[in-house]
Amino acid sequence: MSETMTRVENGYSWDDGAVAADAVSGVRPRRLRYCAGGVWKDSATQKYMPCYDPSTGAVIALAPQCTAAEVEEAIAAAEKAFPGWRDTPVSKRIQVLFRMKALLEEHLDELTYLCALENGKKWDEARGDVLKVIEVVEFACGAPHLMKGESLFNVSTGYDTVRYNEPLGVFAGIAPWNFPAMIPQGWMAPICIATGNTLVLKAASFDPQCALRITELWYEAGLPPGVLNVVTTSRNEAEIFLRHPAIKGVSFVGSTSVGLHIYSTAAANGKRVQALTEAKNHALVLRDCVLDRVVQSVINSFSGCAGERCMALPCVVVENAIADRFVEALVAAAKTIKLGRAYDKATDLGPVVNQGHKDFVLSWIETAIGEGAKLVLDGRDPEVPAECETGFFVGPTIFDHVTEEMSAGREEVFGPVLFVKRVENFEEGLKVMNASRFANGSVIFTESGHFAREFAYRTDGGMVGVNVGIPVPLGIFGFTGHKQSFFGDLHAMGRDGFIFFTESKNVTSTWFTDKEIPATASTWDGTMTR
Repeated sequence: MSETMTRVENGYSWDDGAVAADAVSGVRPRRLRYCAGGVWKDSATQKYMPCYDPSTGAVIALAPQCTAAEVEEAIAAAEKAFPGWRDTPVSKRIQVLFRMKALLEEHLDELTYLCALENGKKWDEARGDVLKVIEVVEFACGAPHLMKGESLFNVSTGYDTVRYNEPLGVFAGIAPWNFPAMIPQGWMAPICIATGNTLVLKAASFDPQCALRITELWYEAGLPPGVLNVVTTSRNEAEIFLRHPAIKGVSFVGSTSVGLHIYSTAAANGKRVQALTEAKNHALVLRDCVLDRVVQSVINSFSGCAGERCMALPCVVVENAIADRFVEALVAAAKTIKLGRAYDKATDLGPVVNQGHKDFVLSWIETAIGEGAKLVLDGRDPEVPAECETGFFVGPTIFDHVTEEMSAGREEVFGPVLFVKRVENFEEGLKVMNASRFANGSVIFTESGHFAREFAYRTDGGMVGVNVGIPVPLGIFGFTGHKQSFFGDLHAMGRDGFIFFTESKNVTSTWFTDKEIPATASTWDGTMTR
């Protein structure tokens, strides 16, 4: 399977003979390129970031920290490509998307392996990462319908108005590392491209190869040069996107602190912004739930994708009446989880992305212990296969008796760590959940229609699950975080996505005959009807 990762020398990576072999694998890491104007280029930078196989700790690639001039070059390429792509009829633009869907399906196993290799998602999770790209490409193929405007004859006598939805120009996409395919190439690229805009993606330097390889497929599908450009760079160079006059909008996914900075800075420079940020999603477990099924759902929801997703379920608020039984069953189930290489299909839980993030997760476990939470399952030193001993693994970790005073129960840990909070009843549980400054998702497990409806109506969460642990809606609905989980007005994907990537233009017209030309023009030039 690793042989499928070898790219031709004019592709997104190359074998630099001057690079030393990796100490773990004995294989020389490949240098990655950036893409500007449809051409893969070697960066002039002297700074490269190591990209790991987190299952083994081996360095598999080196991502350039592109220079400011190279970021400017990518923006210029997108700006140059925009007029021609804008003027391409939408029915022809989506022909590229139809071909892209077919290519993604053809290369599904390759992309799944690449995602598992560079990010650490287990096979089924990595496959889902890629399938989510296909899902939004399919949705974006509806652009001829979803871009349609509105019209009305005789808004006043003899006057007609038509509203058109038009592309704006160049957008920037700043992607995180936790979904290396879905977010840059699903949430950001398809609707932007289908609506006639051009895009510069900043792929995550930790694991950029999915974004780079899928960019190759876009061009294979027939995308004109410069419509999609990809760089890897540091935060310093990424600041260019927030102020550059050619950039019309910025789509960002990442931390709340950075998202707030991007939102305030880019908006102050006249740009549209959608910033999807952190979360601390909670589930409310009521005494009437189907306990065995809830346990399985919670296991998947807090440890799936190693907890590295903003729709993970790191907090469970459970009624005291069933709390002891629930925690006991949860710990027993979590102990059966098998850790291993992400690309081994028998693996239940893969590694976190790198050593730095592993240390971050472990530091939160130490914080929770220090704050007095009861550690009922310790994943700090998990059992892993021999070939994974140098990998970046954290096992399922569960804390009970977590209170609102404990920061570990309030802040995003982004690892396979669960915090259990105990309450007396529905009202107390809902109050605890709504006290969070984040509001991406919220979940209730119950067989009561009354409590389910009350919860859906009164929760602050933007994506609500009723007996659904990960309530991520399909791309046709969009990703609707609330509170400090989102900054902006228009969410990613769904109808909002099409509005974000277009602007409206109203055209009002009237026509005269020789006998009907008015002698004068009124203040409202004929459009006032009262």
